[in-house]
Amino acid sequence: MLILVVNAGSSSLKYQLLNMDDESVLAKGNCDRIGIDGHIAHKTADGREFAADCAFPTHTEAFMKLVEVLTTGDAAVIKDMSEIAAVGHRIVQGAELFSETTLVTDEIIDKIDELRELAPVHNHAHALALRACKSVLPAGVPQAAVFDTAFHQTMPEKAYMYGLPYEDYEQYHVRKYGFHGTSHRFVSAALAKAMGKDPKELKIVSCHLGNGSSITAVDGGKSVDTTMGFTPLDGLLMGTRTGALDPSAVTYIMEKHGFTPEEMSDYMNKKSGFLGVSGVGSDNRDVSAAASEGNARAQLTKDMLVYQIKKYIGAFAAAMNGLDAVLFTGGIGENAPDVREAVCSDMDVLGIQIDTVANAGVRGKLAKISQSDSKVDVWVVPTNEELLIARDTLALITK
Repeated sequence: MLILVVNAGSSSLKYQLLNMDDESVLAKGNCDRIGIDGHIAHKTADGREFAADCAFPTHTEAFMKLVEVLTTGDAAVIKDMSEIAAVGHRIVQGAELFSETTLVTDEIIDKIDELRELAPVHNHAHALALRACKSVLPAGVPQAAVFDTAFHQTMPEKAYMYGLPYEDYEQYHVRKYGFHGTSHRFVSAALAKAMGKDPKELKIVSCHLGNGSSITAVDGGKSVDTTMGFTPLDGLLMGTRTGALDPSAVTYIMEKHGFTPEEMSDYMNKKSGFLGVSGVGSDNRDVSAAASEGNARAQLTKDMLVYQIKKYIGAFAAAMNGLDAVLFTGGIGENAPDVREAVCSDMDVLGIQIDTVANAGVRGKLAKISQSDSKVDVWVVPTNEELLIARDTLALITK
């Protein structure tokens, strides 16, 4: 059975076509610069590639090109779209309306679009993609919406509420929502399987570290707290995002620079983080290289990141009243042994003992990197959000 997985952004549309009989990826690609000019890059599992500049005024044209590339030409993998059983979509913000994977209808698309104030960069684009996909797919092919925020709907009220007047929650839905939920759900379940444990038995701190980063406390298979908040800006220092910040610093900087709210949001989301502190760039690899060459601001950036991760691991261990395992995932989590080692060093108080030799050899693969006598397991667990979306979609249409 074939499932198409779609991850739409404001000007992009990433996709994977999976064969769920063996969960293999038949093809994947990206339509980007939608609304600007347009480009598609497509690659099959057997190495065939297609790339071209295209006219993508909207997501509909991007979908039409996606269908064309999947079904015709030298890089085709299917004869027509009727071979696809369903389409699964990653949706960033489901708020309190959606706590599970949902079959898409016109009403559901409207509700996703109505949440665009809570995720202005993402949710309107998701709605556009859902409508575009519906217009291109053969009649009767179902679509499923898989929400990034759904996994975090198990957080208790004491964890997701802010200290604002309660009316702001009632009227404007201001609360912690959390993000990367699809990834945290996938890797925490994969870790339990690797450990030979029932997820209900484990207290896990899941560290998704990349250009965007978040840490989640997973107790008994459920999210009980996470670092990202009302938006993905909160929590850890990230590639271009500030992470947690005193709100008074925001109003102070706005006044000093004469920023509008939109300009301040852009400043915190796109010009801060690794980029803003280091002055080198937003990529951890560039920052690490500069730090190794003696760049003090780059080293400070690395130190800040490591310190914050340590702090959240300790805080979430306290919140769960215990800790069985720490896992690292995401681009940095899976591929930066130096960050993992720095985070896990001097964590004896929690019973964490990293195996530096094992850790140094792990990049992008499932592996245990703690010592045999470590009271807390430490693992690298590659994430695969697309596979989880495909699994959720398959489960929904075969109920």
